[in-house]
Amino acid sequence: MASLLTFEEAQERVLALARPLPAEDVAIALAAGRVTAADARSLVDLPPFASSAMDGYAVRSADVPGSLRVAGESAAGRPFDGEVGPGEAVAISTGAVVPAGADAVIPVEYVDKTDNGIEVGGGLSPGASVRPRGGDTAAGDVVVPAGARLDAARLAALAAAGVASLACARRPRVAVLVTGSELVQPGEPLQPGQIYEANALMLATALALAGAEVTTEPAVPDDESALREALERGLAADVLVTSGGVSVGEHDLVRAVEAELGVEEIFWRVAIKPGKPVSFARRGDTLVFGLPGNPVSALVGSELFVKPALRALQGITEPLPRFEPGRTAAALRRNAERDEFVRARSRVDADAVVLEPILGQESHMIARAAAADALVHVPRGNGEVAAGAVVFWLRLGAA
Repeated sequence: MASLLTFEEAQERVLALARPLPAEDVAIALAAGRVTAADARSLVDLPPFASSAMDGYAVRSADVPGSLRVAGESAAGRPFDGEVGPGEAVAISTGAVVPAGADAVIPVEYVDKTDNGIEVGGGLSPGASVRPRGGDTAAGDVVVPAGARLDAARLAALAAAGVASLACARRPRVAVLVTGSELVQPGEPLQPGQIYEANALMLATALALAGAEVTTEPAVPDDESALREALERGLAADVLVTSGGVSVGEHDLVRAVEAELGVEEIFWRVAIKPGKPVSFARRGDTLVFGLPGNPVSALVGSELFVKPALRALQGITEPLPRFEPGRTAAALRRNAERDEFVRARSRVDADAVVLEPILGQESHMIARAAAADALVHVPRGNGEVAAGAVVFWLRLGAA
């Protein structure tokens, strides 16, 4: 057991080979979830003109308090055509251009209207209720840095900055291949010894949410010829992910057939539970992950190793999963030789996240795992982690 890699060492080896894919130009309307390949800069000052932060009146601060004549109106998209002169004010709406000559805006609720204009009772400082040109960002400033996934707020910022398209890393092309003569598709009748296949859908869903373009092969029986053909097709992708056939049983053929196809194994087996017999390899630029057939083991392997590789291929600056602090609701026994990842439900209690381990932690219990939204890291060692102790966990399903 001492020869097994820790999961941190395994992650280092994965990321050492996961180099960012080439960039491509992507229209902003199609860029949700993509990762920037270069700094995205503003094309304009934002706002592009001095604008009002309030509905009110644009005035010269030196003229108030006092009585002012209303010379016109500045509305959003329809600026006042002229200059505010001494003793004048211009009615203005939120977001409208502050006209030349004015240096402040007084909110409408602080103004008394008269027959001839308005009466302002209090003084104003220059710049009051005025959003200065470029106060949000200036033309040429970085709005979204390289290596950032484009979410709603970032896309809105880019659109406001005038960006119509930008350089994004190409989405990784991932092939998912599950093996096992016992597997049949949901909806088909089960014969003796058969089970429904779930791993391909689970992995395809998880990896697509992480930004990949995923194709799935039909489940392959434990037959060398059929497996060789399917693996050769899968090796044309950027990433090949297999499930099943990576242990030491008589029908565990994946690693041997991959070796015949010129796949170079980087590691096999990691000191984790579940998921110890995970493998990582490559052929040329294709990264190859071999996940166990037990569905929870495959799920853990995808979270710890495959998704970090996909993030790195897209140029994410921090590709490793984000572990957050929380407190365990129950004592957790340590494993002397392997780090364990316990499925749990998270809830907020006062100012802390509390993690309640689910019943049924066996690696085949995918139905039980459906109740979990967290993986709790239990470091290897002796004894137990006491109830209420601080632990670190990652959120299942995070991109």
